[in-house]
Amino acid sequence: MSKLAAQDQFLDFSDYGRPFGKFLANQLKDTRFTPVHVTVLFGISGLIAVYCILQQQYFLAGFFIILKSGIDAADGELARLKKTPSYFGRYLDSVFDIVLNFIFLMSICFVSNATIGLTLLAFIGIQMQGTLYNYYYVILRNKSYGGDGTSKVFEHKTPKALAGETQRSVNILFGIYYAVYGIFDKTIHMLDADAYKVKTFPNWFMSLLSLYGLGFQLLIIAAMLSLGWINYIVPFFIVYTVFIFVFIGIRKTIFKVKKSS
Repeated sequence: MSKLAAQDQFLDFSDYGRPFGKFLANQLKDTRFTPVHVTVLFGISGLIAVYCILQQQYFLAGFFIILKSGIDAADGELARLKKTPSYFGRYLDSVFDIVLNFIFLMSICFVSNATIGLTLLAFIGIQMQGTLYNYYYVILRNKSYGGDGTSKVFEHKTPKALAGETQRSVNILFGIYYAVYGIFDKTIHMLDADAYKVKTFPNWFMSLLSLYGLGFQLLIIAAMLSLGWINYIVPFFIVYTVFIFVFIGIRKTIFKVKKSS
C-alpha cells in the first residue's frame, strides 16, 4: 500500500496478489522483460483460464484466474523497479482487465444455465463495482499526504507521453481505455459527484470497499468455479451490485462534505 501515506493505509482484500507480484518483479528486474511483457503474460494466463472453463476444468480455471491476479500485480512493481513508468502500459493493463472480465463471464454463460442478458447485466455490475472502488481509492490517494498523486479522479484527457513511449501509442491506448471505461466512470461520478470533496475515508470503510476490487472479484469467481457453483456466479454478481448504493449511502450519510461558509 505504498501509494498511500502511513495513516491512510488499509487492509486491501483485493490486493492479495501483491506479494507474488513483488516476488516476480524482483526476479525479472535484471532481465529483458518489460512491464508490458508482464501485462501480456497475465493476459495469457486469463485466456488459459477461459479455455479451462470451456473444457469444464473448473479447478484449473480457478488456479489460472488467481495466477492472473498475481501476475497482474507484477507489471506495476516491475515498472517501479526498472523506473520505466508508461501510460501505454497502464492503459494496456486496464484494457486487458475489462476484456478478460467480459470473456470470463461469456465463457461462464456458455457452459452454465445463465442467459446472455443476465450475463451482460452481471458484467456491467462487476465493472460498476470496480469503478466505485477505484473512484474512492484514487480520491484517497490524491488527498493522502506523502502518497501517490499520479492517477487522476477525473481522467478524460490524453496525457503527455513519458520517456520511452510515443505519443501516438498513448493516444490510441487512452482512446480505447476511455471508450470502455468512460461510461462507468461517468455513472459512478453522477451517483456521488461530491465524494472528492471529502477530507478522507477511514481505513475500515476502504477495507470493506476493497471487496469490490478486481482481485477480490476474481477470487470469488475462482472459488465458485472450484466449488462447482458455476450456475450461481452470474446471479451472485447481479445481487452483489446492490451494495454499491449501500457504500454510497454510507459515504453520504457518515462522511459528509463540509459546506463552505
